[in-house]
Parts: sequence; C-alpha cells; structure tokens
Amino acid sequence: MYPASPMAVRQPDTISRERASELVRAWAGGRPGPLGSVLGRQTAVDQVGVELRVETLKRRSIKKASKVWALDLAIRMMDLTTLEGRDTPGKIRALCAKAIHPQPGDPSIPSVAAVCLYPTLIPEAKDALRGSTVKVASVATAFPSGQTFRDIKVAEVKEAVAAGADEIDMVIDRGAFLSGDYATVFDEVVEIKDACADAHLKVILETGELGTFDQVRRASILAMAAGADFIKTSTGKVQPAATLPVTLVMLEAIRDFEKATGRAVGMKPAGGIRTAKEAVQYLVVLYETLGPRWMTPDRFRFGASTLLNDVLMQIEKERTGRYQDPDHFTID
Repeated sequence: MYPASPMAVRQPDTISRERASELVRAWAGGRPGPLGSVLGRQTAVDQVGVELRVETLKRRSIKKASKVWALDLAIRMMDLTTLEGRDTPGKIRALCAKAIHPQPGDPSIPSVAAVCLYPTLIPEAKDALRGSTVKVASVATAFPSGQTFRDIKVAEVKEAVAAGADEIDMVIDRGAFLSGDYATVFDEVVEIKDACADAHLKVILETGELGTFDQVRRASILAMAAGADFIKTSTGKVQPAATLPVTLVMLEAIRDFEKATGRAVGMKPAGGIRTAKEAVQYLVVLYETLGPRWMTPDRFRFGASTLLNDVLMQIEKERTGRYQDPDHFTID
C-alpha cells in the first residue's frame, strides 16, 4: 500500500526481526500482507467517545486511603528526568540522590523507578545509584528530533547500553511515519531493539506531532509490533506533550494488541504532568482501561521532572492535614 523508501534494503534476519514479523502476523489475524495494509486495517478512533470517557473518569472520586496508595504508587512509577543542555555530573548526582530518597529522613517514601538522562551522563548515574533499585534510562536515536542517519542511531544505543543503561528511550522517525513510510519506521525500531540487547526499549511517538488519534493508534501498533517494551507519548520538548485523551488511545491500543498477540506492553506518558491530581487521574484511566495487572512500575511509568515534589506535598497533606512549604522539599 505504501512503497518502501528508495534507499531501503532488506534487513538481515535477527531474533528481534523474527519476533516482530510474528507480532505483525498475529495482529493481522494470521493474514499475510505488507505492513502498510496491516496498519491500515485498524478501526478508526472515536474522538468524541475518547474525550467523553476521559472527562467521566477525571471526575471519579477517590477515598483517602486509596489516594495515599495511588500517590505512593506514582512515586514508584516515576522516571525522574533531566534532559537539558546544561546538565552536569553534579546535577546528575543530586538527581540520583533524590531518586533514591525522595524525602530524606522519611524511609516510608519509596524510591522512584528510574532516572532518565542523556547518554553521556550514564556512567555518573550508574555510580551514584550503585546499590539502589533505581534504573538508568537513557534517551537515544538523536533525541528529540530523531533526524540523523540510522547507523548513528544504532551506534548511540549500543554505546548507551555498554555504558550501563538499563532502559533506552528512543524516538521514532516522525517524518517517515507522516509520509506513510511505515516500513522505514518499523525497521528502525527493530534494529534499535536488537541494539538494546537486554535493556528495555521505550519508543517515543511524539504524539503532539502526529495530528490525529488515528495516527497515534497506528504509531502505537507499529511500535509494539516492532518490539517496543513500552510506548511513550512524548519527548517533553514538543507541545502538546502527554494528555489524558492521547494516553487513553494508547492504552486501548495496548489492550487490543495484547488481545491479538498475547504480548503485554508498558505505557509511559511524559511531558506536562506536574501535579499529584493529574497523576492520580492517569492512574484511574490506567486501571479502568487495563486493570490491576498494569498497576506496577514494570508496565507503567510517568516521565516527569517537576511532578515528584507536588506528590510529596500531597502525601504530607493527606498525613497531617496541612500543606508543607515547598522549601521543605529538595529541588528536583
């Protein structure tokens, strides 16, 4: 349906490629066909229905005990992030200290799931996190644009994994995707999955650039079929970033993909989630869409740089009945 790129060449068979081919066939109900036609067979997203369901779930009231549990879970699901040109080794060590002990002196507050940073800072993070449960997630593949040569992207991922990254957050080639060149995007994700070796792969769709819910669903299915362990909304560098309606569309794609293929894939909304109230709303949408099996850091993450302190303030409010001064908490 969509021609391959003129520069495309047949990729050698690998375990990742064989698995991806099996997933495409499973998603297509066992019917063979080019990737473009397989993705083209998806059902259109009901935009009005998505937005109505989100508004309904946002109004869901939560009892105090459940709210405290949700806030604790939000911390355990967090990828504490810094992706700035001015990031320094000292800033990374401070970030890692906060990731391990978000509220120094309060052992009841759990560690976050991971820190997310640029690949050159992985060694600093690995050293600072030694002995903790916190993972190191590195962005890669010419983040945030994804606009460079594929061999450079693959080499960057291999370097990041060799440096100690536990997780890789890659960006898809949105130019190829929006041109209908799905094969190029698919092949690139498969190659990056190979380069990850044992590291988990999160695939960033940059939903703010995709235009429609149908495109978000199509990109979600493509990334999952190519081997993504997680699909992720955004880089945080483009607006809009994560939104509840887009997240619901991606969660429903995850639900449908597991039903068709048997493969469970995680979800990471990232960018613009700043308050504890928003985090709880995301968890409500997650629970109502995918159920209790996804209420774990192994299958859901928040990408955030400023969310943590607001969650800590809300936990303190639930415990004591009053808000602490923001200066009571360390800077993210």
